[in-house]
Amino acid sequence: MADPTAPRPTTRRAVTRADVAREAGVSTAVVSYVINDGPRPVAATTAARVREAVERLGYRPNLSARALRLGTTDLIGLIVPDSSNPFFAEYALEIEQAAARRGCSLVVANSKGSPSLERRNVESLANRQVSGLIVASATAGDRVDLRARRDVPVALINADGPVSGLSTLGPDFRQGARDAVEHLIVEHGAATVGLATGPRRNHTAYGREDGWREALARHGLPAGPILEDEFSRAGGYRMGRQLLRGDAPDLPDALFALSDLQAVGLLRALHETGIDVPRDVALVSFDGTIESEYCWPGLTVARQPIRAMAEAAVAAVMDAPSEHQVFRTELVIRRSCGCESSEPVVVTP
Repeated sequence: MADPTAPRPTTRRAVTRADVAREAGVSTAVVSYVINDGPRPVAATTAARVREAVERLGYRPNLSARALRLGTTDLIGLIVPDSSNPFFAEYALEIEQAAARRGCSLVVANSKGSPSLERRNVESLANRQVSGLIVASATAGDRVDLRARRDVPVALINADGPVSGLSTLGPDFRQGARDAVEHLIVEHGAATVGLATGPRRNHTAYGREDGWREALARHGLPAGPILEDEFSRAGGYRMGRQLLRGDAPDLPDALFALSDLQAVGLLRALHETGIDVPRDVALVSFDGTIESEYCWPGLTVARQPIRAMAEAAVAAVMDAPSEHQVFRTELVIRRSCGCESSEPVVVTP
């Protein structure tokens, strides 16, 4: 049985701005000016006294109250289809660093490729009064919902074209795909180039497919086999198994995968069946993630400039709306296409 005479634990009262003001011998308004760097200047000696009081008392500003007062936070929301995808993981890191350089933090949500979950994420982040929303939209149809937002700046990334009422940006999907496929044709003599594509509901697949077709048409070549599955390692693996069905599969000279993840899955399926890359089948892909550098053989890729795109995305929601921005990819040549260079070669268009 508890001893009724024993002292009861006490809950420490949160330190307030008024406490800091009393400790520093200033008004609460001056404390606010120091903490928020304005809007009015404070003498250096006074500001130093306030900061010492903040440190001594362990004061932590109430960010929720500040958000209510200002109508915004120092948060930027990012919604991606899958943050475990190396491309979006690397992209999110670059956006986080670009936001930090502007004094903002990043909160990331996953739509899992679901339009309804994306809409819920948009509502949730907007209700948290984020300063801006950066979205890699699940499908083209959801752009209507994004355009309807008037309470928070929105930038659509990974976009394949302009969208009225939105800041948009993305890589030149068509140019990147065309450069990669033309390398196979011109430098390695590929007469048949197959396509490993994603679900046709994914709007960004079309630009890459168009680039593949344009490269083939430019050289008078027919379309090679078209394989379709998810943008994942497992999807690439299933496509490879599909390509290799039968006792004597009719392999193309080369394959163009629309993502590094698909290419990695293809590599495993080909290796398991004894198919040598690039001797039996050459392989190139789109994205240029770190994963493409450390698989074997290293992948020749159309690499997206994610650092420049991340900077542009943060600027679009923090500064002012922008027109559609297109970023050219660069071709990074490694061994999977048939080149023998021991070091990657970067071809800037």
